[in-house]
Amino acid sequence: MLDTGDFMLVGADGTAKWETFDVPADTILPTQVLPVGGQDKVLISRLLDTDYSNGRFLLAVQHDGNLVMYPIAENSTFPYTAYWASNTVGNGSQLVFNETGRVYFALKNGTQINITSAEGNSMGDFFHRATLQPDGVFRQYVYPKSTKANESLWSLQWNMVSSIPQNICRSVSVSVGSGACGFNSYCTFDGTKNQTSCQCPKNYKFFDNERTYKGCRPDFVPQSCDLDEAAAVSQFEMTPINGVDWPQSDYEQYSPIDENECRRLCVVDCFCATAVFDERTKTCWKKKLPLSNGNMADSIQRTVLIKVPKNKNTESQLSLGSSKWKDRKYWILGSSLFLGSSVLVNILLTSILLFGTYCGLTINSKKKLQSSQSSGSSLVPPKIFTLNELEKATTGFREVLGSGASGTVYKGQMQDDHATSIAVKKIEKLQQESEKEFMVEVQTIGQTFHKNLVRLLGFCNEGTNRLLVYEFMSNGSLNEFLFSDTQPHWSLRVQVALGVARGLLYLHEECTAQIIHCDIKPQNILLDENFMAKIADFGLAKLLRANQTQTNTGIRGTRGYVAPEWFKNIGITSKVDVYSFGVILLELVCCRRNVELEIADEERTILTYWANDCYRCGRMDLLVDGDEEANFNIKKVERFVAVALWCLQEEPTMRPTMLKVTQMLDGAVQIPTPPDPSSFISALQ
Repeated sequence: MLDTGDFMLVGADGTAKWETFDVPADTILPTQVLPVGGQDKVLISRLLDTDYSNGRFLLAVQHDGNLVMYPIAENSTFPYTAYWASNTVGNGSQLVFNETGRVYFALKNGTQINITSAEGNSMGDFFHRATLQPDGVFRQYVYPKSTKANESLWSLQWNMVSSIPQNICRSVSVSVGSGACGFNSYCTFDGTKNQTSCQCPKNYKFFDNERTYKGCRPDFVPQSCDLDEAAAVSQFEMTPINGVDWPQSDYEQYSPIDENECRRLCVVDCFCATAVFDERTKTCWKKKLPLSNGNMADSIQRTVLIKVPKNKNTESQLSLGSSKWKDRKYWILGSSLFLGSSVLVNILLTSILLFGTYCGLTINSKKKLQSSQSSGSSLVPPKIFTLNELEKATTGFREVLGSGASGTVYKGQMQDDHATSIAVKKIEKLQQESEKEFMVEVQTIGQTFHKNLVRLLGFCNEGTNRLLVYEFMSNGSLNEFLFSDTQPHWSLRVQVALGVARGLLYLHEECTAQIIHCDIKPQNILLDENFMAKIADFGLAKLLRANQTQTNTGIRGTRGYVAPEWFKNIGITSKVDVYSFGVILLELVCCRRNVELEIADEERTILTYWANDCYRCGRMDLLVDGDEEANFNIKKVERFVAVALWCLQEEPTMRPTMLKVTQMLDGAVQIPTPPDPSSFISALQ
């Protein structure tokens, strides 16, 4: 270790084999040099003051002779737009930290461009260093050696004496990436302390309070694109934020226009998160999330408006009722015996699932359906196919995609300009039904549109044949995706979980008639070419009128996913789907089936038990053992497991609604600790 701070490995012949000055991290020391084009001799900031991982900023002497500072993508060295440069292309030679405490950039002609300086603070009295810090600022520091003369002028700590750039908040402006701070946040600069910090706008909060570079997210449910203009105006408003701007993310511009109209246009636009109005030019810009390059400055003269909900209740909590948990093995293992006890039961179950009487179709809802078609509604009704058309499309029902109790699904191709791929479900073992009832049911399904629902394209009810034609899902079912030999990426599993939740939210709360699926399981969740989750067979369930809260029906569902109330003489509500979703959520987190009897460790046989035990013991890592991506996102794993345990409450009224579930998954509301059923189970056993 030399006095300069260079640590060297020296061979027997006295020559240096390796030295730290050749591979700097975020700091250079006196006598250290960064040469032109040195691949290893670059400075990369650390991620945080307490995290020495590679951070978000890079300083390098490029091959072209230019000394440049770049924002870079986290966990890489991919540079975004430079925020500072020496502008010495073709002339630069090396960055030098000399013995007098000056950091300068040397040119080929001998010129020295001053970068930072601590001259006057001699090496004999001070330690020196220059560091590219986590906020992207290159700062030079001195530390007084323990002498009385220095103690009177300097505190015994690293004292900043010079920095570049002077205001990082104004310097960084990138077309790709978040800027000096994370997405949806803004950068503030304290000139007296030469410090930068990142802030969230009103009604937004940091994803991680310690790692503010991750940015901010809304602490409310974003505006749904299903809202009409009146509903949007009643639920959202624009609130000003002073001295802050996000100069990019514009996607629409209006001029001339007044401020009130600018506000209204953003409120009614579900894509719009922020509007900017310039009174001088009468111009309005609309911006969508994520917002980037945010900064605070006194010079900003435009009015920046943030869209926030009206009368937002930030302390939304789940109601905590009191109930007793019973032995859940009875529901999970016993259900398979009950559901599969006889061929007659299965036939009746199939009949109910497919073409039972819908309790929710009142005369008014039928009239509404008919009037929507007669008035030229934009919703396209399901197409009526002939049996001959479907036989041709499927080449005689040749390629089987799957089969179940209700029938077999075949792959087909429509005879249209796009040769659209389809999935044709051939219903089997039907009870006799009138054509009118069948038509009303199919039309109701056809009027249901959501990106997380498999769309019904048409049907055939020719003679005794009943066939349903759906859009084709190229990536198969969640069952195949999740339980194959290759473990899906954590980010894809999160995407699927959120998609299923939003699809159920639409069925439960956003349809004209509430639909209870009654058989949520991996086989009924399909994935399109982008791995977007879409719920299938939702139209073959139970419909509720607006004034109904529950319905009665025969036992439905699939082993491992059946809610306990199916086995009780009580009405069925949408909470049966919430229970099934809780099971699937755990399966997505852990990449395993809920019931795996072949597992040697009996405690792990049923996933819902084991997940509860791991949650109570604070050992989320056991649930995702060997999954590096999930372990890296262990806080989200814990959040998802907590949501699942709420969904799995025995008492239906204690389970959250799907609206609350989506809010909890998104992190928009706090999640109270779910009740622990173990004490009740042990008492019963």
